Order: sequence, then C-alpha cells, then structure tokens
Amino acid sequence: MPPHPDGPATRRADGPGRPGRGISRRLRPVLAALLVVLAVSTGLPVAGPAHAAPAVNYTNPLVNQRADPHIVRHTDGYYYMTATVPQYDRLVLRRATTLPGLATAAETTIWYRHTNGEMGAHIWAPEIHFINNRWYVYFAAGRTDDVWRIRMYVLENASANPLTGSWTERGRITTPWDTFSLDASTFVANGVRYLTWAQQEPGISTNSNVYIARMGANPWQITGAVTRLVVPTYDWETRGYRVAEGPAVVQRNGRLFLTYSASATDANYCLGMLSASATANLLDAASWSKSATPVFTSNAATGQYGPGHNSFTVSEDGQSDILVYHDRNYRDITGDPLNDPNRRTRLQKLYWNADGTPNFGIPVPDGATPVRLRSHDLASSYIRHYDYRARVEPNVANLADSQFRIVNGLAGGGTVSLESTNFPGYYLRHRGFALYVEKSDGSPLFGGDASFQRRSGLADGAGLSLESQNYPGRYVRHRDGLLHVEAVGTSAERGSATFHLE
Repeated sequence: MPPHPDGPATRRADGPGRPGRGISRRLRPVLAALLVVLAVSTGLPVAGPAHAAPAVNYTNPLVNQRADPHIVRHTDGYYYMTATVPQYDRLVLRRATTLPGLATAAETTIWYRHTNGEMGAHIWAPEIHFINNRWYVYFAAGRTDDVWRIRMYVLENASANPLTGSWTERGRITTPWDTFSLDASTFVANGVRYLTWAQQEPGISTNSNVYIARMGANPWQITGAVTRLVVPTYDWETRGYRVAEGPAVVQRNGRLFLTYSASATDANYCLGMLSASATANLLDAASWSKSATPVFTSNAATGQYGPGHNSFTVSEDGQSDILVYHDRNYRDITGDPLNDPNRRTRLQKLYWNADGTPNFGIPVPDGATPVRLRSHDLASSYIRHYDYRARVEPNVANLADSQFRIVNGLAGGGTVSLESTNFPGYYLRHRGFALYVEKSDGSPLFGGDASFQRRSGLADGAGLSLESQNYPGRYVRHRDGLLHVEAVGTSAERGSATFHLE
C-alpha cells in the first residue's frame, strides 16, 4: 500500500483519526472599496475577507525571472509590481487592473544603476509605496568599486502614474551603523509610520538581522530608537548563511504579523514570522513573539523550492489576502544561487486560522491556483483528505489537505477532476460510492471514478455541486462527516451536496 497521502506531519498535527485544528472562519465582511483606501493610507494590505471569501484564480508562476516581488494595489484601480531583475542593474515597474494581468503587462525601466560609485551595483529588492500623495521606491544597491557595500536608497515621483514622470533620488537611508543593509519596507500602525529592514550589526556574528524604527519627517529618514527584532539563531534560519531579511507586514484581527526570509537563497530559503498586538509598543522587542518554526518552506511534492522574500497584497474584490513571493521549481543550483536567474514571482491566497493567525500552507504547484470547497450546510467545514478517506471537517491545520486544483476531467467530455494540492497526481475518486484521494493509475475506470460534471449548487446557485460522470444522478455529498456519491432528493441532502469555492 502506498504511503499515507497526508503524511506524518498531518498525523502529528491532528492526531490519529481526529480533526485538525487551525483553519476556520473568515473575518466579518467589510466593504472592499473602503479597505483598499485604508490599505493605501496605512501602508498595509488590508483586505476584508468575508466568511465566504470567494476563490481566487491565478496561474503560477506569475512572472518568470523576477525575484523579491512587491505588488501594491492603488486607489486608481491598478496593481503596481516591481521586482529584482537578474542583471541587478535597474529598477522596473509594471501595472495592470488585475493580478493575472501583471503577467503580460508592459514593463518600464524607471531607473538605471550609476556607472560609477554609489548605487552602481547589486540593485536589489525594490518596493513601491504611495505616501503623502507621492510614489516612493525603496531599494538596495552596492558600489561599482565595492559591489558588496550594499545600502538602502529611496526614489520619489510626484506623478499620479509612477510609470510616467521623473524619479528623484532622495539618497541613502541612514541607520546607526554604516554596514551592509537592505530590504527596506514601510507600514503604518495606529497612525505611526515605521520602517523595517535587514542589516548587519557590528558585534553580532550574523549576515543580517531585522530592525524597526519610526520614520522621520519624510519617507527616507528614520528617527528615534532603532529596535532589533530578529537575530537568526534557529537551525532553519542559519542554513548556508545566518540570515534574517526581507521583512513584510500584514495586519489582521488586532495583530501585526511580520514575515521575514531566512537562510541561504537556495532550497533552504524560507519564511519566519513575528507577531505583535496592534496596540503594543512596536519599538519594544518584547512586544513581538517569534515563531519557533518556519511558516513557509520548500516542498518537494509540489516541486517548489526556496520560497521567500514575500510581500502581501489583496484580491481584485478586496476580500482575500494574497501572498506574493519568489521561488524556483528545482532544488539543485550550480554555483552561487544569487547568480541563478530563475527565481519566479508567484501568488497564492493567504488563509486565516480560527485563532486569527495566518496559515500560509505550502508553495502550491505550478499551474492553476488551488481552491477549498466549503460545505454549504456546515459553513465552517471543508472537503479534506485524511488517511486516504475524503471527508468534511472544520479547522484543518494542514491547510493543503483541504486544497484541490479543479482540472480537466480525467474522463474528458467536459468533466472536471479534483487534484490534491500537496500530493499532485492524487485525485478525489469514488470506490463503492465512497470518496477517497488516490493516485491515478491511468485506467479508464479510475478516470471515470475521478471525473464529475460541474453543476450549479443544488441548494444555492452561487455554489457548485459535483455529479458523478459514470453514475449520473449521484452527487458528491457529505454524510456523517464522510464524502459519498449518492442520489439526493430532500432539501437537507441538496444542502449536503452543495459547496462553495474559497
């Protein structure tokens, strides 16, 4: 018998035969337009996920050969994207009215490196922010005569459209130490604007730590105390290099969550996370709690390696948070990974646990974005797999167990199949009218058992129902917590056979 498709991690998290703990309800609905305005004014990507936050439909990767991606949604209805280019010689910007539209949007070079001296090499990790009715791009750069003398710099543009107009160099961000520094990011909490960044501090034997300070009179100066938030000490933070870099902030549920990237930029690269109360003194390191384990790591099953240097944005309807990051689709790299050009910009939906913390899941496979199928009549329960058996449960701690890609049906004929996210090649199929998640053997029998006609929801036209391809009139439905393919007739049965994509 092949290995248990949920893996031992699921057993440890959930306990044998018991429901997982973790993913559950969305935040209460908030008007999407208001939230977009709030996101711009505060510097934070603030979405308003309703309980039934709809599915997002993106294809990964979004853009090839673009690392350290930063995407912001502005009040003009455009998404603006910047990222590191493989040549490390310029700053680029593109915009589109949708996130998928960024994939094919024309890219504009807004600034080139200097040919001599400062800002002449290693042009890295740009971020674009709209502050006080002006656009600012933060980036890191070395010198032509010392490429590793990397510091943080800022550009300013007063044009409404940052792809036009002129960019003014506002100079270097000065910190307490004239040392290696990079990855500047800014956000607002309780009306105060902060800068967070990565830097090498004299006397600490690390490549970089994460810091925070208030911003001063303008967006390129800090003021007052500087607080050290992260020193890489865990094994997963120190593989290859002792690194904490690329901080990014998302705020939800009365808390701030600061992600950062750790270890070398190969398959060891991963995301760690700090959290703090939104009302806490953010300049007090004791206000922040650090996760002892990474929150987002390489995944061999999905073929994604070295996920990191993320940012956060929101979906087109403003109801879902979107994780933006880069990775590679192979593990082995020849030479220095910084010279490998194939980091790709990727997107996936960020989910929220019942306790108000984010659940990043795993880097999803390339291709269509996975979805979750929420039960219509058990509004906090989702289709998931555990010990091969398909069921509905709330609070699925191992998020990927409840994520599926809806793909062209294995039996053809306009049908669809549901492929497991964390076990590509495994599909939802029925055997003896009970549903399992099993690996396809390529046979016509398996294809028929794993294929369904996608119908409007039997209990709610906004949802969907899945009719068996080889047993017409029988639908996927839950009964006693397990999934079956059965005929439905009563109102209750129609409710149990209806699901909503999230």
